[in-house]
Amino acid sequence: MILDALLDAVLDTLRTLPFLFAAFMVIEAMEHYSNQYSSRVLARVGKAGPFWGAVLGCIPQCGFSVAAANLYSGGLVTLGTLLAVFLSTSDEAVLILLAHPGSGRVIGTLLIWKVVIGMGAGCLMDLLFRKKKEEKHIEEMCRNCGCSDTSGVLRPALLHTVRLGAYLFVFTFCLNLILELIGMEQLSRILGKDTLFQPFLAALLGLIPNCASSVLITELYLSGGLSFASAIAGLSAGAGVGTAVLFRSNHPMRENVRILALLYGSAVVSGLLLGWLL
Repeated sequence: MILDALLDAVLDTLRTLPFLFAAFMVIEAMEHYSNQYSSRVLARVGKAGPFWGAVLGCIPQCGFSVAAANLYSGGLVTLGTLLAVFLSTSDEAVLILLAHPGSGRVIGTLLIWKVVIGMGAGCLMDLLFRKKKEEKHIEEMCRNCGCSDTSGVLRPALLHTVRLGAYLFVFTFCLNLILELIGMEQLSRILGKDTLFQPFLAALLGLIPNCASSVLITELYLSGGLSFASAIAGLSAGAGVGTAVLFRSNHPMRENVRILALLYGSAVVSGLLLGWLL
């Protein structure tokens, strides 16, 4: 049983690596040549910040969530813009789905809902919380967020592919083993499928400040352990390392805790509403 789960995990991972590497090459090229420009745009859009933030945030990887966290700590974007980026960030989910044939419709639906959720929550937060932080200089924030990084495209793409491949292998192996031991029906019951509790649990998983959370949530969705609405809740709460950067660069700490609570609450409400609509 262990050998079967291991072999399936190896084969599944190997099949995805070429797709992941090609996607990372494109993403790294975009970040390498346009990240500084995008960060400047995000810092200067004013009241339209939540709209631009939601659109930029849905680009795979958590680069924009990191930039948004730094820009917010410098008073260059509003709370609504920050949450719009965090909620629309898809991190590794889109890349994993791309490696599965016939997932184009799922990816499109996922991105549309994430952008809508980011825009809606972001605009609401800007209406409720109008106070801005003390502004810092844009050049200083661009240096802090790594916009000027010149490490190239090929090497980062290879490193990201290896890292994500390792995550995929570990989680795929564990899920295969769990499915062999307890079965899909029992796993779905443990995760609270078709109940109101699943979006709460999925959003908690999403708060883990690492791409591992988006990998786990996506794999659980693909295996049938999570509903689409709960996957949206988990992926909306997941901003990659953006939340970790926020806690490092922004003060006071109680403000970061409040932002985390707003992010979690927005993700859960979105998951509950989608579960009712779909």
